[in-house]
Amino acid sequence: MAKKRQELYHKLRSKYRLVVMRDSTFEEVWFMRLSRLNVITVISSSVILISALVIALIVYTPLKEMIPGYPDAEMTRNIRLNAVRLDSLEYHLIMKEQYIQDLALIMQGDEPASYEASGAEAPVNAENIQDYRSKEDSILRLEVEEQQRYNLSLLSTEYVAESLSDLYFFPPVQGMVTSHFNTHLRHYGVDIVATGDLMVKAALDGTVLLADYTVETGYVIQIQHENELISFYKHNRELFKRPGDFVKAGEAIAVVGNSGLLTTGAHLHFELWNKGKPIDPEKYVSFEYK
Repeated sequence: MAKKRQELYHKLRSKYRLVVMRDSTFEEVWFMRLSRLNVITVISSSVILISALVIALIVYTPLKEMIPGYPDAEMTRNIRLNAVRLDSLEYHLIMKEQYIQDLALIMQGDEPASYEASGAEAPVNAENIQDYRSKEDSILRLEVEEQQRYNLSLLSTEYVAESLSDLYFFPPVQGMVTSHFNTHLRHYGVDIVATGDLMVKAALDGTVLLADYTVETGYVIQIQHENELISFYKHNRELFKRPGDFVKAGEAIAVVGNSGLLTTGAHLHFELWNKGKPIDPEKYVSFEYK
């Protein structure tokens, strides 16, 4: 067995001369010394190099969109949009089924259950809110607010990074927009009126930076996204996430509520900030049902 291995090793290492000769004079024009091992090594290296180059071209260039079955950007957007529409359709079907059941109960002389009364949120009385904060806590809050304060006097709402136009923003909630984006009125977001117990969903993938209660805007959650983009969700009734949690686009993060002093009813106040500047969310997000 050892002898056969030694013979195979010698065959692989044996040198051969590849010669190119002129046919008329038999003069050597070019030659190369080769062995079976060298040929196998060169061929293997060439195959690996070509395979790596092809994979890199497919992964990092638009050539991957030419592969049959691979979804392009437009197809991906349509898939997500259809998922949103399907969710809305499912909600309407549930409501219609509930309506038919309630109608059948009424025709039988029974009284249907009142879902609005059971899910209604108790009104918030500002006089009952007590803010227990120590002197050190107040000083820390002032320092943090000073560090995170945006220079609103130099804001330009017309500036938006070009990359944002390629993003698909998941609607946090769907409902009627009652107050639009207006920098002159210092209203740097939109107010969307939605039914109670409706889930608030993340507009994009990101990391939760803030999830806390404030006196003016109630339960607030702030998410940091890519492209130096930050989203705010205010006046929530309940928060599902904590600072440091990573959330996916469309993932439930809170429940629509009526918390805070600056509110007159259940709604969501939604803001988008890009590089320290507020942008109009309605230019990128469709809030109303279609």
